[in-house]
Amino acid sequence: MSTETTTDTSTRPIGPDDALDARELHKLSPFELKDTLIELADEAQRTRAAVMLNAGRGNPNWVSTTPREAFFLMGEFALRESRSTWNEPEVGLGGMPRSPGIARRLREFLDTREDSVAARFLRRALSHGTTTLGFDPDAFVWELTDAAIGDNYPVPDRMLVHAEKVVRAYLAKEMCDGRPPPGQFELFAVEGGTAAMAYLFRSLMTNRVLEKGDTIALGTPIFTPYLEIPRLEEFDLRTVEVRQSVMTKEGTHSWQYPESELRKLEDPSIKAFFVVHPANPGAVAMRRESLDLLVDLVRTKRPDLMLLTDDVYGTFVEGFRSLAAELPHNTLLVYSYSKHFGATGWRLGVIGLHEENVVDRLISRLPAAEREALDERYGSITLKPEQLKFIDRLVADSRAVALNHTAGLSTPQQLQMTLFSLFALLDEKDAYKKRCRKIVQDRLAALYQGMGIPLSPDPLRTAYYQTLDLDAWCREHVGPEFVEFVEARHDPLDIVLALARRHGVVLLNGSGFDGPEWSARVSLANLDDEAYPRIGQSLKDIVIRAIREWKHGGLDA
Repeated sequence: MSTETTTDTSTRPIGPDDALDARELHKLSPFELKDTLIELADEAQRTRAAVMLNAGRGNPNWVSTTPREAFFLMGEFALRESRSTWNEPEVGLGGMPRSPGIARRLREFLDTREDSVAARFLRRALSHGTTTLGFDPDAFVWELTDAAIGDNYPVPDRMLVHAEKVVRAYLAKEMCDGRPPPGQFELFAVEGGTAAMAYLFRSLMTNRVLEKGDTIALGTPIFTPYLEIPRLEEFDLRTVEVRQSVMTKEGTHSWQYPESELRKLEDPSIKAFFVVHPANPGAVAMRRESLDLLVDLVRTKRPDLMLLTDDVYGTFVEGFRSLAAELPHNTLLVYSYSKHFGATGWRLGVIGLHEENVVDRLISRLPAAEREALDERYGSITLKPEQLKFIDRLVADSRAVALNHTAGLSTPQQLQMTLFSLFALLDEKDAYKKRCRKIVQDRLAALYQGMGIPLSPDPLRTAYYQTLDLDAWCREHVGPEFVEFVEARHDPLDIVLALARRHGVVLLNGSGFDGPEWSARVSLANLDDEAYPRIGQSLKDIVIRAIREWKHGGLDA
């Protein structure tokens, strides 16, 4: 980080201007600490005319428009179908869409919208569904139409039939680099990745494959709920960290797993390995050597190890391969549409589990008394509860079993998920995906330009976030004496507090993700391009101030 001159000569280099008890703030999740930082940034905006830049959230500031436009056009068609079966306009009442001939009627409707991007997309989507995926035209179109109306419970409750097949094809393309493993993944459509996490933790405990006091491994640094949920009283799980800790010669982290860390998974007391891949906040995918090591370790030494992989950032890495593609029988896949499609408000996600999987095997091996207790739990929804797959137990548990008949993600949400998936499948040149990648890569370059640091290429980097470890960088480029001086006089949270107070810049503290104490995570997704050079300059200013304090302190001594 370049340490050239800065104009502000305030004598308090890092800490905030007023007294905030950092020891208390350390108790908060970064996403809760964010509220305090926003208050400080608001004050900076009022008193220093520093426009607030909140780079603390991962919500992208772009959206995928074509599948949204198609959603609304399907809604228009669906209402036309509703009124064709029963129409009382004076009271605003319609009927339920009917299947016979509905594909022909949709084509005729789309012919009246020749100039519409959405109509062209829907025409191609219908063709893809019927020719490539082998759908019956009327059955496919009726599912889309009825989903738009939202007049039925989701049937099947786990996921609509055609929606599951479309999403499975999408995951094969994006999470498996077009090379899915043999067999198929069964999917459960859920209310985003956060719902997937909540459902999985609960059902793994309910079905006794995890129990209080068991040990799980976490690939750290990691999205904070994976750190917080195991500590809750109802779970009370022990955790072992598998740390991404490889350093580069430039004094930065590569956020890769050393072999010695992955070897921790050989310990038979570890029941499961939870990983965000590509990482958050590290923002890189695993290198091939690590994937190969993990595959060999599971197959030869830990065939009973459960892997939970959260792959929301997979589309931002060329040639990405999920653990679900590499180790399908051991992996529970979580995927959210929120980041790639700019759809955090839609709450769209899926849980995927291979039809032959380790969780079902572990349940079948439980002691007889525990299996009998589970049979009683699920006995009201099937005559053969002992044969109920874990993916279907997830669905039942999501509605406290008794409400299983009304489980499932709302059908309009499943329609939008299907249209997002079809949009990606029909984008043969991956134009949208490449554009999304370029957005964040350009912003990362601008951030580094603002800091005055050269940016080394890394094909495994998503660039969705950048976690900056000021301790490691300063130790390499300024010197260990400087780092020791700062650490003796300041709290690690002073970095993000000072950025908010002085510059109106909100970043999340890396320590909250179990990352390096003196680090901060920058979201490269949620602000306009011109914000990132300023964020880089603000970080540079923090370092320059600390260096001045160090030199001044040294002279006084």
